[in-house]
Amino acid sequence: MSATTIAAPTTARSDSPVRIGVFAGLAGGLVFGLLMAGVGTLPLVGMLIGVDNAFVGFLVHMVISAIAGALFGLLTRNVADKMVPVYAISAVYGVVWWLLGALIIMPLWLSVTANSAMSEMVFVVGNDQWVSLFGHVFFGWVTGATLLILRGHAR
Repeated sequence: MSATTIAAPTTARSDSPVRIGVFAGLAGGLVFGLLMAGVGTLPLVGMLIGVDNAFVGFLVHMVISAIAGALFGLLTRNVADKMVPVYAISAVYGVVWWLLGALIIMPLWLSVTANSAMSEMVFVVGNDQWVSLFGHVFFGWVTGATLLILRGHAR
C-alpha cells in the first residue's frame, strides 16, 4: 500500500506582507491616535462618518491605519529589512498620507458629511495641519519600526 504525503506550505500565514502591514499600521495608528486625542481632533475624524464623537473617531482612525499599514506592507515587501531604508520610506509614506488624507480627502469628505465650508480647506496649511504632518510622519516611523520587528529583522 502506498502512503500519501501532504506537503506543508513553506511560508507561514504570519509572513503575509498584508497581515504584517495591518498590525504595523495599527501600532502606528495607536501612537498617532494618542496625539490626536491630546489635541482634540478625534471627534473631527468621527465626522467622516457623521458622528461627532472621539471614540468613534478613534475607531475610524484605526480602520484607516490598518488599511494604510496593509498597503505599506505590500509596498515594502521587497525592500531590504534594514532600518535606514524602511524608516526613510516610512517617513515619505507618512508625508504622502498627510498630503492625500489631511489636505485633500478629509476636507472634501467633511464638506459632504459635516460642513460644506470644509471644501475651502483643501491644501490649506495652518497650525493644525503642521501638527497633523508631524503625526503622519510619526505614524510612518512607528509603522516602519513595527514592520521590521514583525518581520524579525529589526537591526
